[in-house]
Amino acid sequence: MPLFYLPEDELVFPPLSLAEPDGLLAVGGDLSMERLLLAYRSGIFPWYNRKPILWWSPDPRFVLFPAELKVSHSMKQLLKQNRFRITYNQAFPDVISNCRSIERDGQDGTWITRDMLDAYVRLHKAGYALSVECWENDELVGGLYGVRIGKCFFGESMFAKTSNASKAAFITFVKEHAPELEVIDCQVHTHHLASLGARFISRVSFVDIVQRYAQ
Repeated sequence: MPLFYLPEDELVFPPLSLAEPDGLLAVGGDLSMERLLLAYRSGIFPWYNRKPILWWSPDPRFVLFPAELKVSHSMKQLLKQNRFRITYNQAFPDVISNCRSIERDGQDGTWITRDMLDAYVRLHKAGYALSVECWENDELVGGLYGVRIGKCFFGESMFAKTSNASKAAFITFVKEHAPELEVIDCQVHTHHLASLGARFISRVSFVDIVQRYAQ
């Protein structure tokens, strides 16, 4: 099936049903705030190493419902120790920069290009992208960032320089914002997020949730 090429001068995406089996939907376009917000509200996200931009909408979709968060006994004990201090939106550029530079098993390079970093900093300044920071002795040792639209949080990336730092940030965020969130989009499967309760749902179900709550 041929991929759709998105022009930069028109905000449009093809129907999600036309995505490739792996979820790839379209190429091209830009990372303007308007296009990114349209993408998230449509169940689409950008993910690429080099241009052209690749737009994805996998089926099934990996998500976490806040009420289904799983916290292991060891993590509960760790959080009770108050070893970490968790903050919000105190160091967004530092969080996304660390997510960009951290080495990950099985990955060569990063998908957070300079253009992506700049685009999400713009979203942050506009109040859509947020960061969660994990501090230990005033050092930033972990965190995550994503896009919040209405009652939907679209997670983008996380990092940890110390064991369990990103888990502590994620668990604290979910617990403290559970009443305000309907779903947390994890995009694609990871064992890390599966251990915290994330699971697959159909793309149709995911888009239905987003259309109702990402307002």
